[in-house]
Amino acid sequence: MNIYNTMSQKKELFKPMNEKRVKLFVCGPTVYDDAHIGHARTYISFDVIKRYLEYRGFKVFYLQNITDIDDKIINRAVEIGMDPEKLAKKFEKRYQIDMNLLGVNGVNFFARATDHIHEIIKQIETLIEKGFAYETENGVYFDEAKFLDYGKLSRRKLEDLNVHRVNIDKTKKNPGDFALWKKRDQKPIWDSPWGPGRPGWHIEDTAITEEYFGPQYDIHGGGLDLIFPHHEAEIAQMESASGKQPMVRYWMHTGFLNVSGEKMSKSLGNFITIRDLLEKHDGETFRFFVLSTHYRSPIDFSEKSLEQAGKSLKRIRKIVEKLNELKKDAEETNSFDDYFKGIMDGSSSDFFKAMDNDFNTPEGLAIVFNLIKELNKSFKVKNPSRSVLMDISSFFNELSEILGINFNNIPDSFTDEELSTQLLDLVVNLRQKLRERKEWELSDEIRDKLNDLDIQIEDK
Repeated sequence: MNIYNTMSQKKELFKPMNEKRVKLFVCGPTVYDDAHIGHARTYISFDVIKRYLEYRGFKVFYLQNITDIDDKIINRAVEIGMDPEKLAKKFEKRYQIDMNLLGVNGVNFFARATDHIHEIIKQIETLIEKGFAYETENGVYFDEAKFLDYGKLSRRKLEDLNVHRVNIDKTKKNPGDFALWKKRDQKPIWDSPWGPGRPGWHIEDTAITEEYFGPQYDIHGGGLDLIFPHHEAEIAQMESASGKQPMVRYWMHTGFLNVSGEKMSKSLGNFITIRDLLEKHDGETFRFFVLSTHYRSPIDFSEKSLEQAGKSLKRIRKIVEKLNELKKDAEETNSFDDYFKGIMDGSSSDFFKAMDNDFNTPEGLAIVFNLIKELNKSFKVKNPSRSVLMDISSFFNELSEILGINFNNIPDSFTDEELSTQLLDLVVNLRQKLRERKEWELSDEIRDKLNDLDIQIEDK
Protein backbone atom coordinates (compact mmCIF):
# COMPACT_ATOMS: atom_id res chain seq x y z
CA MET A 1 0.00 0.00 0.00
CA ASN A 2 1.11 3.53 -0.81
CA ILE A 3 -0.16 6.62 1.00
CA TYR A 4 0.43 10.25 0.03
CA ASN A 5 2.22 11.98 2.90
CA THR A 6 1.64 15.74 3.12
CA MET A 7 4.95 16.08 4.96
CA SER A 8 7.07 14.61 2.15
CA GLN A 9 4.57 15.60 -0.58
CA LYS A 10 4.86 12.19 -2.21
CA LYS A 11 3.42 8.70 -1.96
CA GLU A 12 5.17 6.41 0.49
CA LEU A 13 5.01 2.70 1.21
CA PHE A 14 2.74 2.24 4.22
CA LYS A 15 4.59 0.77 7.19
CA PRO A 16 2.90 1.22 10.59
CA MET A 17 5.09 1.51 13.67
CA ASN A 18 3.69 -1.73 15.07
CA GLU A 19 3.31 -4.07 12.07
CA LYS A 20 -0.43 -4.72 11.74
CA ARG A 21 -1.64 -2.23 14.36
CA VAL A 22 -2.50 1.28 13.15
CA LYS A 23 -3.08 4.35 15.30
CA LEU A 24 -5.23 6.88 13.44
CA PHE A 25 -6.18 10.34 14.72
CA VAL A 26 -8.44 12.79 12.89
CA CYS A 27 -9.30 16.27 14.14
CA GLY A 28 -12.90 16.33 15.32
CA PRO A 29 -15.42 19.20 15.34
CA THR A 30 -15.71 22.28 17.52
CA VAL A 31 -19.25 21.76 18.75
CA TYR A 32 -20.79 25.23 18.64
CA ASP A 33 -23.02 24.61 15.61
CA ASP A 34 -24.21 21.82 13.31
CA ALA A 35 -21.52 20.15 11.19
CA HIS A 36 -21.56 21.05 7.49
CA ILE A 37 -21.03 19.03 4.32
CA GLY A 38 -17.35 20.00 4.22
CA HIS A 39 -16.91 18.20 7.55
CA ALA A 40 -18.90 15.29 6.13
CA ARG A 41 -16.52 15.01 3.17
CA THR A 42 -13.52 14.63 5.51
CA TYR A 43 -15.15 12.17 7.91
CA ILE A 44 -16.61 9.98 5.14
CA SER A 45 -13.15 9.81 3.54
CA PHE A 46 -11.42 8.71 6.73
CA ASP A 47 -14.21 6.27 7.53
CA VAL A 48 -13.47 4.51 4.22
CA ILE A 49 -9.71 4.71 4.85
CA LYS A 50 -10.22 2.92 8.16
CA ARG A 51 -12.53 0.35 6.56
CA TYR A 52 -10.01 -0.44 3.84
CA LEU A 53 -7.09 -0.71 6.26
CA GLU A 54 -9.12 -3.23 8.25
CA TYR A 55 -10.04 -5.10 5.09
CA ARG A 56 -6.31 -5.38 4.36
CA GLY A 57 -5.78 -7.01 7.74
CA PHE A 58 -4.70 -4.09 9.93
CA LYS A 59 -6.15 -3.54 13.40
CA VAL A 60 -7.02 0.16 13.48
CA PHE A 61 -7.69 2.30 16.54
CA TYR A 62 -9.41 5.45 15.28
CA LEU A 63 -9.34 8.34 17.76
CA GLN A 64 -11.15 11.64 17.29
CA ASN A 65 -11.23 14.64 19.60
CA ILE A 66 -14.27 16.78 20.40
CA THR A 67 -13.47 20.46 21.02
CA ASP A 68 -16.12 21.19 23.63
CA ILE A 69 -14.45 24.28 25.12
CA ASP A 70 -13.55 27.16 22.85
CA ASP A 71 -14.20 30.89 22.42
CA LYS A 72 -16.58 30.08 19.55
CA ILE A 73 -18.68 27.94 21.90
CA ILE A 74 -18.73 30.60 24.61
CA ASN A 75 -19.58 33.41 22.18
CA ARG A 76 -22.40 31.38 20.63
CA ALA A 77 -23.75 30.46 24.08
CA VAL A 78 -23.81 34.14 25.12
CA GLU A 79 -25.49 35.04 21.83
CA ILE A 80 -28.41 32.64 22.34
CA GLY A 81 -28.49 32.79 26.16
CA MET A 82 -27.49 29.20 26.82
CA ASP A 83 -25.00 27.55 29.16
CA PRO A 84 -21.79 26.79 27.17
CA GLU A 85 -21.56 23.23 28.52
CA LYS A 86 -25.15 22.46 27.51
CA LEU A 87 -24.59 24.03 24.10
CA ALA A 88 -21.50 21.88 23.49
CA LYS A 89 -23.27 18.69 24.56
CA LYS A 90 -26.26 19.51 22.35
CA PHE A 91 -24.15 19.93 19.21
CA GLU A 92 -21.89 17.00 20.05
CA LYS A 93 -24.97 14.77 20.16
CA ARG A 94 -26.28 16.23 16.89
CA TYR A 95 -22.87 15.69 15.27
CA GLN A 96 -22.84 12.01 16.18
CA ILE A 97 -26.40 11.54 14.91
CA ASP A 98 -25.39 13.18 11.62
CA MET A 99 -22.36 10.89 11.31
CA ASN A 100 -24.47 7.78 11.89
CA LEU A 101 -26.90 8.87 9.19
CA LEU A 102 -23.95 9.14 6.79
CA GLY A 103 -22.67 5.68 7.77
CA VAL A 104 -19.62 7.16 9.51
CA ASN A 105 -19.32 4.81 12.47
CA GLY A 106 -15.68 3.73 12.51
CA VAL A 107 -14.41 6.03 15.29
CA ASN A 108 -13.36 3.90 18.25
CA PHE A 109 -13.23 6.71 20.80
CA PHE A 110 -14.32 10.35 20.99
CA ALA A 111 -12.11 12.28 23.42
CA ARG A 112 -13.58 15.51 24.78
CA ALA A 113 -11.15 18.34 25.54
CA THR A 114 -12.86 19.03 28.89
CA ASP A 115 -12.21 15.43 29.99
CA HIS A 116 -8.46 15.91 29.46
CA ILE A 117 -7.64 19.17 31.28
CA HIS A 118 -5.17 17.30 33.51
CA GLU A 119 -3.26 15.95 30.49
CA ILE A 120 -3.29 19.40 28.87
CA ILE A 121 -1.84 21.08 31.97
CA LYS A 122 0.79 18.34 32.26
CA GLN A 123 1.96 18.87 28.66
CA ILE A 124 2.10 22.65 29.11
CA GLU A 125 4.25 22.17 32.24
CA THR A 126 6.65 19.99 30.23
CA LEU A 127 6.93 22.65 27.49
CA ILE A 128 7.70 25.35 30.09
CA GLU A 129 10.30 23.16 31.80
CA LYS A 130 12.04 22.51 28.47
CA GLY A 131 12.10 26.21 27.57
CA PHE A 132 9.59 26.07 24.70
CA ALA A 133 6.81 27.99 26.46
CA TYR A 134 6.53 31.04 28.73
CA GLU A 135 3.95 32.69 30.96
CA THR A 136 2.60 36.23 30.58
CA GLU A 137 -0.14 38.17 32.34
CA ASN A 138 -2.59 36.86 29.70
CA GLY A 139 -1.67 33.19 29.65
CA VAL A 140 0.97 30.68 28.58
CA TYR A 141 2.37 30.82 25.04
CA PHE A 142 4.45 28.55 22.84
CA ASP A 143 7.66 30.24 21.69
CA GLU A 144 7.74 29.58 17.93
CA ALA A 145 11.33 30.75 17.59
CA LYS A 146 12.54 27.96 19.89
CA PHE A 147 11.26 25.20 17.57
CA LEU A 148 13.66 25.32 14.63
CA ASP A 149 11.52 23.07 12.39
CA TYR A 150 8.44 25.27 12.62
CA GLY A 151 6.73 25.39 9.22
CA LYS A 152 8.04 22.05 7.90
CA LEU A 153 4.57 20.63 7.16
CA SER A 154 3.25 23.70 5.33
CA ARG A 155 6.64 24.54 3.76
CA ARG A 156 6.64 28.00 5.36
CA LYS A 157 9.60 29.79 6.91
CA LEU A 158 9.19 31.60 10.20
CA GLU A 159 11.02 34.72 9.00
CA ASP A 160 8.70 34.99 6.00
CA LEU A 161 5.62 34.57 8.19
CA ASN A 162 6.70 37.26 10.66
CA VAL A 163 6.96 39.89 7.90
CA HIS A 164 3.16 39.86 7.57
CA ARG A 165 2.28 39.44 11.25
CA VAL A 166 1.16 42.13 13.66
CA ASN A 167 1.76 41.56 17.37
CA ILE A 168 -1.59 42.56 18.84
CA ASP A 169 -0.77 41.09 22.27
CA LYS A 170 2.31 43.03 23.41
CA THR A 171 2.97 40.53 26.21
CA LYS A 172 4.07 37.91 23.64
CA LYS A 173 7.69 37.55 22.54
CA ASN A 174 6.80 36.92 18.89
CA PRO A 175 3.63 37.81 16.94
CA GLY A 176 3.05 34.15 15.94
CA ASP A 177 3.38 32.67 19.45
CA PHE A 178 0.16 30.78 20.13
CA ALA A 179 -1.78 30.28 23.35
CA LEU A 180 -1.40 27.06 25.32
CA TRP A 181 -3.38 28.37 28.29
CA LYS A 182 -5.66 31.43 28.37
CA LYS A 183 -6.04 33.17 31.72
CA ARG A 184 -9.72 33.98 32.14
CA ASP A 185 -12.25 34.74 34.86
CA GLN A 186 -15.40 34.11 32.78
CA LYS A 187 -16.75 30.56 33.24
CA PRO A 188 -16.21 27.84 32.19
CA ILE A 189 -12.71 27.91 33.64
CA TRP A 190 -10.35 25.46 35.35
CA ASP A 191 -7.65 25.87 37.98
CA SER A 192 -4.06 25.62 36.79
CA PRO A 193 -0.54 26.49 38.03
CA TRP A 194 -0.92 29.79 36.11
CA GLY A 195 -4.29 30.71 37.54
CA PRO A 196 -7.87 30.03 36.39
CA GLY A 197 -8.47 29.77 32.66
CA ARG A 198 -8.95 27.37 29.79
CA PRO A 199 -6.76 25.65 27.20
CA GLY A 200 -5.81 26.94 23.77
CA TRP A 201 -7.08 25.11 20.69
CA HIS A 202 -3.89 23.42 19.50
CA ILE A 203 -2.79 21.89 22.81
CA GLU A 204 -5.86 19.70 23.31
CA ASP A 205 -5.04 17.50 20.32
CA THR A 206 -1.46 16.71 21.31
CA ALA A 207 -2.40 16.17 24.97
CA ILE A 208 -5.13 13.73 23.88
CA THR A 209 -3.00 11.82 21.36
CA GLU A 210 -0.11 11.56 23.81
CA GLU A 211 -2.49 10.09 26.39
CA TYR A 212 -3.85 7.38 24.06
CA PHE A 213 -1.08 6.87 21.48
CA GLY A 214 2.10 8.15 23.09
CA PRO A 215 4.36 10.82 21.50
CA GLN A 216 4.46 9.07 18.08
CA TYR A 217 1.81 7.36 15.98
CA ASP A 218 0.94 6.34 12.44
CA ILE A 219 -1.64 8.61 10.76
CA HIS A 220 -2.97 12.09 11.47
CA GLY A 221 -5.81 13.30 9.27
CA GLY A 222 -7.92 16.37 8.73
CA GLY A 223 -8.98 18.95 6.18
CA LEU A 224 -6.48 20.84 4.04
CA ASP A 225 -7.34 24.07 5.89
CA LEU A 226 -5.89 22.65 9.13
CA ILE A 227 -2.31 22.27 7.87
CA PHE A 228 -1.47 25.81 8.97
CA PRO A 229 -1.50 26.82 11.71
CA HIS A 230 -3.23 23.97 13.54
CA HIS A 231 -1.22 20.94 12.49
CA GLU A 232 1.99 22.97 12.37
CA ALA A 233 1.36 23.92 16.00
CA GLU A 234 0.67 20.31 16.96
CA ILE A 235 4.02 19.20 15.54
CA ALA A 236 5.85 21.98 17.39
CA GLN A 237 4.17 21.11 20.70
CA MET A 238 4.55 17.35 20.60
CA GLU A 239 8.07 17.11 19.19
CA SER A 240 9.26 19.81 21.61
CA ALA A 241 7.68 18.11 24.62
CA SER A 242 8.85 14.58 23.78
CA GLY A 243 12.12 15.27 21.97
CA LYS A 244 11.10 12.58 19.45
CA GLN A 245 10.61 12.90 15.70
CA PRO A 246 8.46 12.43 13.77
CA MET A 247 5.30 12.95 15.77
CA VAL A 248 3.36 11.32 12.93
CA ARG A 249 4.52 9.02 10.12
CA TYR A 250 1.82 9.92 7.60
CA TRP A 251 -0.03 13.23 7.38
CA MET A 252 -3.24 12.91 5.32
CA HIS A 253 -5.45 15.82 4.27
CA THR A 254 -8.74 16.03 2.39
CA GLY A 255 -9.33 18.64 -0.31
CA PHE A 256 -11.75 21.55 -0.09
CA LEU A 257 -15.46 21.22 -0.79
CA ASN A 258 -17.01 24.02 -2.86
CA VAL A 259 -20.68 24.61 -3.64
CA SER A 260 -21.47 25.22 -7.31
CA GLY A 261 -17.94 26.45 -7.92
CA GLU A 262 -17.77 28.82 -4.94
CA LYS A 263 -16.30 28.54 -1.47
CA MET A 264 -19.01 27.56 1.01
CA SER A 265 -19.82 30.39 3.42
CA LYS A 266 -22.80 31.81 5.27
CA SER A 267 -22.25 35.24 3.72
CA LEU A 268 -22.72 33.78 0.22
CA GLY A 269 -25.86 31.94 1.28
CA ASN A 270 -24.49 28.56 0.14
CA PHE A 271 -23.66 27.16 3.58
CA ILE A 272 -25.14 23.64 3.84
CA THR A 273 -25.25 21.68 7.08
CA ILE A 274 -25.45 17.90 7.06
CA ARG A 275 -28.98 18.25 8.45
CA ASP A 276 -29.97 20.53 5.57
CA LEU A 277 -28.59 17.96 3.13
CA LEU A 278 -30.35 14.97 4.68
CA GLU A 279 -33.73 16.71 4.61
CA LYS A 280 -33.61 16.46 0.80
CA HIS A 281 -31.21 13.64 -0.01
CA ASP A 282 -30.26 10.13 1.02
CA GLY A 283 -27.09 9.83 3.13
CA GLU A 284 -25.71 6.97 1.02
CA THR A 285 -26.09 9.02 -2.17
CA PHE A 286 -24.00 11.83 -0.65
CA ARG A 287 -21.47 9.28 0.56
CA PHE A 288 -21.22 7.88 -2.98
CA PHE A 289 -20.84 11.43 -4.33
CA VAL A 290 -17.90 12.02 -1.94
CA LEU A 291 -16.17 8.78 -2.92
CA SER A 292 -16.51 9.57 -6.63
CA THR A 293 -13.69 12.13 -6.16
CA HIS A 294 -10.26 11.34 -4.72
CA TYR A 295 -10.05 12.40 -1.07
CA ARG A 296 -7.14 14.80 -1.76
CA SER A 297 -8.82 16.55 -4.68
CA PRO A 298 -11.20 19.50 -4.44
CA ILE A 299 -14.84 18.50 -4.82
CA ASP A 300 -17.68 20.64 -6.18
CA PHE A 301 -21.12 20.06 -4.69
CA SER A 302 -24.29 20.83 -6.64
CA GLU A 303 -27.76 19.38 -6.98
CA LYS A 304 -26.81 18.17 -10.45
CA SER A 305 -23.68 16.35 -9.26
CA LEU A 306 -25.62 14.74 -6.43
CA GLU A 307 -28.31 13.64 -8.88
CA GLN A 308 -25.63 12.06 -11.08
CA ALA A 309 -24.19 10.25 -8.04
CA GLY A 310 -27.66 8.87 -7.31
CA LYS A 311 -27.96 7.51 -10.86
CA SER A 312 -24.52 5.89 -10.65
CA LEU A 313 -25.36 4.30 -7.31
CA LYS A 314 -28.58 2.95 -8.82
CA ARG A 315 -26.55 1.27 -11.60
CA ILE A 316 -24.59 -0.72 -9.01
CA ARG A 317 -27.75 -1.65 -7.13
CA LYS A 318 -29.39 -2.83 -10.36
CA ILE A 319 -26.56 -5.25 -11.16
CA VAL A 320 -26.67 -6.61 -7.59
CA GLU A 321 -30.42 -7.11 -7.97
CA LYS A 322 -29.80 -8.84 -11.32
CA LEU A 323 -27.26 -11.18 -9.73
CA ASN A 324 -29.74 -12.13 -7.02
CA GLU A 325 -32.37 -12.94 -9.66
CA LEU A 326 -30.00 -15.00 -11.80
CA LYS A 327 -28.88 -17.08 -8.79
CA LYS A 328 -32.41 -18.43 -8.33
CA ASP A 329 -32.38 -20.50 -11.52
CA ALA A 330 -28.66 -20.87 -12.24
CA GLU A 331 -27.00 -24.28 -12.68
CA GLU A 332 -24.11 -25.35 -10.48
CA THR A 333 -21.56 -25.42 -13.31
CA ASN A 334 -21.43 -23.96 -16.79
CA SER A 335 -19.13 -23.90 -19.80
CA PHE A 336 -18.84 -20.11 -19.51
CA ASP A 337 -17.37 -20.24 -15.98
CA ASP A 338 -13.78 -19.56 -17.07
CA TYR A 339 -14.89 -16.58 -19.12
CA PHE A 340 -16.73 -14.96 -16.19
CA LYS A 341 -13.94 -15.81 -13.72
CA GLY A 342 -11.48 -14.07 -16.02
CA ILE A 343 -13.57 -10.90 -16.08
CA MET A 344 -14.13 -11.03 -12.34
CA ASP A 345 -10.53 -11.73 -11.32
CA GLY A 346 -9.20 -8.92 -13.50
CA SER A 347 -11.71 -6.36 -12.19
CA SER A 348 -11.19 -7.38 -8.57
CA SER A 349 -7.42 -7.18 -8.88
CA ASP A 350 -7.60 -3.76 -10.55
CA PHE A 351 -10.00 -2.40 -7.92
CA PHE A 352 -7.72 -3.35 -5.04
CA LYS A 353 -4.67 -1.98 -6.87
CA ALA A 354 -6.51 1.35 -7.11
CA MET A 355 -7.33 1.29 -3.39
CA ASP A 356 -3.74 0.35 -2.54
CA ASN A 357 -2.66 3.44 -4.49
CA ASP A 358 -3.56 6.07 -1.87
CA PHE A 359 -7.19 4.93 -1.50
CA ASN A 360 -8.14 5.91 -5.06
CA THR A 361 -11.91 5.41 -4.83
CA PRO A 362 -12.83 7.19 -8.12
CA GLU A 363 -10.48 4.93 -10.07
CA GLY A 364 -11.83 1.91 -8.19
CA LEU A 365 -15.43 2.90 -9.01
CA ALA A 366 -14.54 3.37 -12.69
CA ILE A 367 -13.29 -0.23 -12.70
CA VAL A 368 -16.56 -1.36 -11.08
CA PHE A 369 -18.63 0.39 -13.75
CA ASN A 370 -16.54 -1.21 -16.51
CA LEU A 371 -17.24 -4.57 -14.87
CA ILE A 372 -20.99 -3.81 -14.76
CA LYS A 373 -20.95 -2.87 -18.45
CA GLU A 374 -19.16 -6.12 -19.33
CA LEU A 375 -21.50 -8.22 -17.19
CA ASN A 376 -24.66 -6.69 -18.64
CA LYS A 377 -23.39 -7.34 -22.15
CA SER A 378 -22.34 -10.91 -21.34
CA PHE A 379 -25.54 -11.86 -19.50
CA LYS A 380 -27.47 -11.38 -22.75
CA VAL A 381 -25.63 -14.21 -24.50
CA LYS A 382 -23.99 -16.32 -21.76
CA ASN A 383 -25.43 -18.06 -18.71
CA PRO A 384 -23.09 -18.03 -15.69
CA SER A 385 -23.21 -20.83 -13.13
CA ARG A 386 -24.47 -20.40 -9.59
CA SER A 387 -20.95 -20.65 -8.12
CA VAL A 388 -19.68 -17.89 -10.44
CA LEU A 389 -22.66 -15.70 -9.60
CA MET A 390 -21.89 -16.24 -5.90
CA ASP A 391 -18.28 -15.10 -6.49
CA ILE A 392 -19.44 -11.96 -8.28
CA SER A 393 -21.96 -11.25 -5.51
CA SER A 394 -19.19 -11.71 -2.92
CA PHE A 395 -17.14 -9.03 -4.67
CA PHE A 396 -20.02 -6.54 -4.50
CA ASN A 397 -20.53 -7.46 -0.82
CA GLU A 398 -16.86 -6.63 -0.22
CA LEU A 399 -17.37 -3.30 -1.97
CA SER A 400 -20.33 -2.57 0.32
CA GLU A 401 -18.20 -3.28 3.37
CA ILE A 402 -15.24 -1.19 2.19
CA LEU A 403 -17.21 1.80 0.92
CA GLY A 404 -19.85 1.69 3.67
CA ILE A 405 -22.75 1.67 1.20
CA ASN A 406 -25.47 -0.97 1.03
CA PHE A 407 -25.68 -2.03 -2.62
CA ASN A 408 -28.61 -4.35 -1.97
CA ASN A 409 -32.00 -2.75 -2.42
CA ILE A 410 -33.49 -1.74 0.94
CA PRO A 411 -36.77 -3.64 1.53
CA ASP A 412 -39.92 -1.54 1.76
CA SER A 413 -40.96 -3.20 5.00
CA PHE A 414 -39.62 -5.57 7.62
CA THR A 415 -41.08 -8.69 9.14
CA ASP A 416 -41.61 -8.59 12.90
CA GLU A 417 -38.55 -10.82 13.38
CA GLU A 418 -36.33 -8.60 11.19
CA LEU A 419 -37.55 -5.48 12.96
CA SER A 420 -36.90 -7.04 16.40
CA THR A 421 -33.38 -8.03 15.36
CA GLN A 422 -32.58 -4.55 14.01
CA LEU A 423 -33.96 -2.84 17.12
CA LEU A 424 -31.94 -5.15 19.38
CA ASP A 425 -28.78 -4.44 17.37
CA LEU A 426 -29.48 -0.72 17.72
CA VAL A 427 -29.84 -0.97 21.52
CA VAL A 428 -26.66 -3.08 21.87
CA ASN A 429 -24.64 -0.68 19.68
CA LEU A 430 -25.87 2.35 21.61
CA ARG A 431 -24.96 0.63 24.89
CA GLN A 432 -21.47 -0.09 23.57
CA LYS A 433 -20.99 3.60 22.75
CA LEU A 434 -22.05 4.48 26.30
CA ARG A 435 -19.44 2.06 27.64
CA GLU A 436 -16.76 3.60 25.43
CA ARG A 437 -17.64 6.97 26.95
CA LYS A 438 -17.46 5.38 30.44
CA GLU A 439 -21.13 6.12 31.16
CA TRP A 440 -21.33 2.93 33.20
CA GLU A 441 -24.53 3.68 35.15
CA LEU A 442 -26.71 4.10 32.08
CA SER A 443 -25.11 1.16 30.22
CA ASP A 444 -25.69 -1.09 33.25
CA GLU A 445 -29.32 0.05 33.42
CA ILE A 446 -29.83 -0.97 29.77
CA ARG A 447 -28.22 -4.36 30.44
CA ASP A 448 -30.47 -4.94 33.47
CA LYS A 449 -33.62 -3.99 31.53
CA LEU A 450 -32.65 -6.42 28.76
CA ASN A 451 -32.04 -9.12 31.37
CA ASP A 452 -35.60 -8.56 32.60
CA LEU A 453 -36.71 -9.42 29.06
CA ASP A 454 -34.64 -12.64 29.11
CA ILE A 455 -32.00 -11.12 26.83
CA GLN A 456 -28.58 -11.76 28.33
CA ILE A 457 -25.60 -9.53 27.54
CA GLU A 458 -22.06 -10.40 28.64
CA ASP A 459 -19.21 -7.88 28.50
CA LYS A 460 -15.96 -9.63 27.64
